[in-house]
Amino acid sequence: MSDTATDHDVVLVDFYADWCGPCQMLEPVVETVTAETAAKVAKIDVDANQKLATEYGVRGVPTLLLFTNGELVERLVGLQDEAQLRSVIEEYA
Repeated sequence: MSDTATDHDVVLVDFYADWCGPCQMLEPVVETVTAETAAKVAKIDVDANQKLATEYGVRGVPTLLLFTNGELVERLVGLQDEAQLRSVIEEYA
């Protein structure tokens, strides 16, 4: 993941789980916002990547981490609406 975070100016990392209802509701919001902003998205399944989730302090899903130039700048936990997510990304884009 570190390569993705440093290869792009703004990267939104979406920690999710297939069994998570709010994660499924958030997926189209993330896809829409990242398609319309400068952010790239990296999706991380917490069940398949438990070590990575622990490394980033993910305790619940969905958790969104926003990186700018490889630095973690925002952490959003829980279901986010499109306007909120777009606002956070555009602040750093």
